[in-house]
Amino acid sequence: MHTFADLVKALNRSTVYLSGLQSRFELPTFDGAGYSEAYLAFLQTVVHLRTLSITEETLRDLWHIEKKLLVLLHADSTGSPTWFLDSCGATTSPKRRLLLTNYELGAEVHGKGLQLGLNFADTAPELFAGQEMGEDALRVLNDYRKLHARISADVKAELPRVRSAVAWSKQV
Repeated sequence: MHTFADLVKALNRSTVYLSGLQSRFELPTFDGAGYSEAYLAFLQTVVHLRTLSITEETLRDLWHIEKKLLVLLHADSTGSPTWFLDSCGATTSPKRRLLLTNYELGAEVHGKGLQLGLNFADTAPELFAGQEMGEDALRVLNDYRKLHARISADVKAELPRVRSAVAWSKQV
């Protein structure tokens, strides 16, 4: 477990910057050593993508889509305040995981399948099914795929500049 100061040091970012990320991504905050490795891994992912010139607005859009998809799939089975972050840092099956939450979907993210109807949460049923209210996990997954593809293309386009900057930095 980490303190907020540990996060600041590990990410080499100011307290103001990290507090802003917590606020804008609507992340829970903790006193003392309340931050998990998964929490740190999520922030590292955001910092890495920002370093690769992915806008924070794009990342927040992806974040909201991922959380919406996880809600539709009833992925919150633990009741943890950080349930949407708890998979961050996992390294198995990367093609089956969402980019920011790192949640494993059980099928390739860019494949054609998705196992619907699983409900890991023990909650009261809704009056209407999500699909009847216009929420459809496959539609949200398609939105995710489109935004993920755009982010991937932007990352690939930025890589030559990052490599050039790293090579140049050796002269400094």
